[in-house]
Amino acid sequence: MSRKSVQPRKVSRKANFLLGGLAGMGATAIVQPLDLVKNRMQLSGVGGGVRAHKTSLHVIASIIRNEGIFALYNGLSAGLLRQATYSTTRLGVYQSLFDKLSGADGKPPGVIKKICIGVVAGASGAVVGTPAEISLIRMTSDGRLPPDQRRGYKNVFDALIRITREEGIMTLWRGCGPTVVRAMVVNAAQLATYSQAKQFLLSFDYFSDNITCHFMASMLSGLVTTLASMPVDIAKTRVQSMKTVKGVPEYTGAFDVLSRVVRNEGFFSLWKGFTPYYARLGPHTVLTFVFLEQLRIAYCNYYKS
Repeated sequence: MSRKSVQPRKVSRKANFLLGGLAGMGATAIVQPLDLVKNRMQLSGVGGGVRAHKTSLHVIASIIRNEGIFALYNGLSAGLLRQATYSTTRLGVYQSLFDKLSGADGKPPGVIKKICIGVVAGASGAVVGTPAEISLIRMTSDGRLPPDQRRGYKNVFDALIRITREEGIMTLWRGCGPTVVRAMVVNAAQLATYSQAKQFLLSFDYFSDNITCHFMASMLSGLVTTLASMPVDIAKTRVQSMKTVKGVPEYTGAFDVLSRVVRNEGFFSLWKGFTPYYARLGPHTVLTFVFLEQLRIAYCNYYKS
């Protein structure tokens, strides 16, 4: 099978940011229930207690039974705001740096440069998106708390205002450290793997730059990203959902979370919730990249005409 050279589509820098945010928001609108299930699974059995949920299906059944079917979309407004901030930044930064580091002939950067670009893009997006992230974590985990302990945020803006008023504005960036680390791992794996897989597939005559190629590259990207990022994601989730009792936080930081999870719940608990995590991240990765590529095609076709 012969190989061919591939010339990437050129999209303006501003459009890279806009299209990235729209693609992320579109994907989140579809997979939000899986994000809620993932968060509930990761918070189940905190501190070595009895696990409230044993499987993803048990989580879903419990939510529908106790909170109603529409509770599966709790935190949707926070999820959309997170993508509007986080994905807009990370995908925009990644594509802008990718274009800048590509050769004059359109040759893409090497895999090491792609990983480095992904790290920078992930860190940038995480800092911008952390306030929406902490709102999302709290809104999706609220239903697991006893009724008298629930925060009862009405929407993401209510969450942001109340967190600022009740706990201080810096609480919006609680867990920013592990969030940034997770985003660096996720984007180094996700964006670099997708770009490399797509480049490899397109080097053969059998593949063209269409939805089939995008789907295959993004599926591989989602699996690699899931395996690499789950331990960091568990640390981030627990830090951002923890309560402070008499001025003392439940955890001192991400490493404290990881050590206590391993000690109290077992090493493989670092991948607790793998099924809903991959079921969420896999489709989210696929949908994000498919939406992004289709938006880029539409953009290029519009301005070409």
